[in-house]
Amino acid sequence: MTLLHATDIAVFDGTNRLLDPVSVTLEPGEPLVILGETGSGKSLLAQAIMGTLPENLRAEGQVRLGNRSLRAGADRAAFRKLWGREIAVLPQEPWLSLDPLMRAGAQVAEAHRLVRGLAPAQARMQAGNDLAAFGLGAAVARYPHELSGGMAQRVAIAAARAGGAPIVIADEPTKGLDAARRNDVAALLLGELGQGGGLMVITHDLALARMIGGRLIVLREGTVIETGLTEQVFADPKAAYTRDLIAADPEHLPARKTGAGTGETVLRAQGLTLSRRGQVLVEGLDLTLQTGRILGITGPSGCGKSSLGDALLGLLPPDAGQVIRAPYLPPTACQKLYQDPVAAFARKRSLGQTLTDVARLHRAPAGRIETLLARLRLDPALLARRPGAVSGGELQRLALLRAMLAQPRMLFADEPTSRLDPITQRDVITMLADLARDEGLSIALVSHDAALIDKVSDDVQRFAAQGSDIAAAMGRDKAMVA
Repeated sequence: MTLLHATDIAVFDGTNRLLDPVSVTLEPGEPLVILGETGSGKSLLAQAIMGTLPENLRAEGQVRLGNRSLRAGADRAAFRKLWGREIAVLPQEPWLSLDPLMRAGAQVAEAHRLVRGLAPAQARMQAGNDLAAFGLGAAVARYPHELSGGMAQRVAIAAARAGGAPIVIADEPTKGLDAARRNDVAALLLGELGQGGGLMVITHDLALARMIGGRLIVLREGTVIETGLTEQVFADPKAAYTRDLIAADPEHLPARKTGAGTGETVLRAQGLTLSRRGQVLVEGLDLTLQTGRILGITGPSGCGKSSLGDALLGLLPPDAGQVIRAPYLPPTACQKLYQDPVAAFARKRSLGQTLTDVARLHRAPAGRIETLLARLRLDPALLARRPGAVSGGELQRLALLRAMLAQPRMLFADEPTSRLDPITQRDVITMLADLARDEGLSIALVSHDAALIDKVSDDVQRFAAQGSDIAAAMGRDKAMVA
């Protein structure tokens, strides 16, 4: 029996149609992948099916879950009865789905207790088992703000799965995860199919799409561009857009010509040692950031990459060693591009208000916002919206725009492309490289994607698992030790 049949699902913002009619079906044991660039309508499709669209948007079409039939755009209460029991979503933004006042274990246990009906003690035990399966056994008692982006994503996945819904919609489930964790999540999602469940995966991650397999729908600007079996589409894409999407994979990027820099040191760390909750993440680290050069920082989730950035920016005091800034730098010369921009924007203010305030505060040149909007392929109409009304990829690019308004000399970019599709990622990375070359910006670029780091960095700092063994490989002519 077909688990889900969504017919002619369309989404409107007033009279403006954001998503052209799309029909999808989910059969037991057969996954469906929705692939497309940031802002293509992938998440809108999922929200329309789930009945969770923002209040200012309107859906049309019909949703049939098993023997239940609902009108897309019907009152949210009609869908709410099915959430977690019949259909569940693995959210794109863990910071919006996790309660900041609840520990990780309690959040997963709550779903087991309230949705699945387990007794409190049994729910707590099962939550511990779920988190341990994700490599998060030590995170049971931590709050969301104490987790890395990848760890928070895994906690959100565990909570969403706890209700046992037969249909799972996974919205960018591997965003912010390293390759090993991505593979673990893919295996977990595919395991649901072995029990006769239905799986829809929304992603711009080409490697994840290949692993999930099944059927594929390619979306662009709210329109279906191509459909077919995932394996066949990747092997022989018919649409020019699909070919461009596949060609933009970091593996195919040309290597950046190493920047010579000016020799001026912007920031230097000497004998740096960092720890969190008693675990040593960085020990005796020396590094130098120079104008016009890109330092790539890579390693698995939770190994200390973001902690290193906090120390370089003066947000985290080191246990030993020191960070020395060039004496001529103003206080705002070093900026951070946060891994999770949704947590870094004021939710109740329009994006235009926020950016205008930042531009005024830092005396940015006239027209700087408009220039950066164009370079980042962002629609100026987005500035009238609040952060919750734009896609994760759009918000991440807006976060980059905001950081550049401060006219920094050093930018710590923490996973700046984790929410971006390959085409937009390529464009943003190209822009960062141009800023390093043309404006002498020193960039510390963090990414789980080792291929991306190797292609765009002048120097590379690799972190080993759990931050316990760090191998520095400064310069392309030196051995890169993982």
